[in-house]
Amino acid sequence: MKKQNIILVGGADSFSNREDFLKYLEKNELWDLPEDNPRKSWKVWVKEQLGEEYYFDIPLMPNKQNAKYDEWKIWFERHLSVVEGSVTLIGLSLGAQFLAKYLIENDIEQEIKGLFLLAGPCGYFDDPDGMDCATFGFDSANLGVIQEKVQKITIMHSKDDFVVPYEHALKYKEALPEAELVTFTDKNHFLVEELPELVELIRNLT
Repeated sequence: MKKQNIILVGGADSFSNREDFLKYLEKNELWDLPEDNPRKSWKVWVKEQLGEEYYFDIPLMPNKQNAKYDEWKIWFERHLSVVEGSVTLIGLSLGAQFLAKYLIENDIEQEIKGLFLLAGPCGYFDDPDGMDCATFGFDSANLGVIQEKVQKITIMHSKDDFVVPYEHALKYKEALPEAELVTFTDKNHFLVEELPELVELIRNLT
């Protein structure tokens, strides 16, 4: 049986202003120190749960501390180029915003069975520390073209998300009325170790 293809684009930070980025480096919590009990990722857990029948690619996107859309586009297209047959795309946070913008602006050869947008900024975004998603912004009025390119769109967001407000999920839903909106109250910014709801939704794709 031929494997089903999944590409998952994770989150990152992105700044328009270099000074904001330098301040971020000075004060942001260190996340790459050695730990006795490193935090487990739901992304790897989902891959393990789906098993060998899935080709599950989680690209290491370029320069995640200050990402640039054009760099991500090149790297994503290289990963996409090795996929034969239909594909399911999953984006988390900036990864969701990236996929939305990419699919607005580009067509791909592969049939897209599913698009999952998790905790993604919709359109444009900014926070008090200057993390504004920079070149990843897009006009949300253009999102409608995605519905013609994807068989099934699912928006997933938690009301207690402390990074990207839940209102962004509502903006996606308004622009993509045929999409399914899955709302949580306790998943924060999906900083969780397991995500069985996503596994079930992937398995239910036809």
